Amino acid sequence: MSKPVPERYRHLRTFAFGDNSALADQLVELVIKGIKTATCSTEDEPNTSTPGERWVVLDGRAEPRCVIETIDVTYRRFNEVDAAFAHEEGEGDRSLAFWRRAHQEYFGRLGRYSDDMMLMCERFRLVEVLGDDQLDR
Repeated sequence: MSKPVPERYRHLRTFAFGDNSALADQLVELVIKGIKTATCSTEDEPNTSTPGERWVVLDGRAEPRCVIETIDVTYRRFNEVDAAFAHEEGEGDRSLAFWRRAHQEYFGRLGRYSDDMMLMCERFRLVEVLGDDQLDR
């Protein structure tokens, strides 16, 4: 990381969305714009969260871009994810059909996809966007 995490957030865990730098950049921008307010991962993902927990979100170059706070975590099967959650994930046209295609591809790349796989579905809020002028030096 060339930009340090601000002092007030150095105790938080960090992560990047997705499985490649381009996807990480795309998704963190959606969070910063207020479009993406939810995410999901496999139930055994090491970055499981609990309500009230805050995270520093990194971009594709591992630079800190924003801080989010988990609001809600539920577990449901892939084929049980509804249109409301897909909309909150904020990707593509925000439809359930787009969500299913994109996530089948994503989990397929990870070798983990199945229609009834269990997912951790997380809703979050944006706490702060981190920019050059806001970093503690």
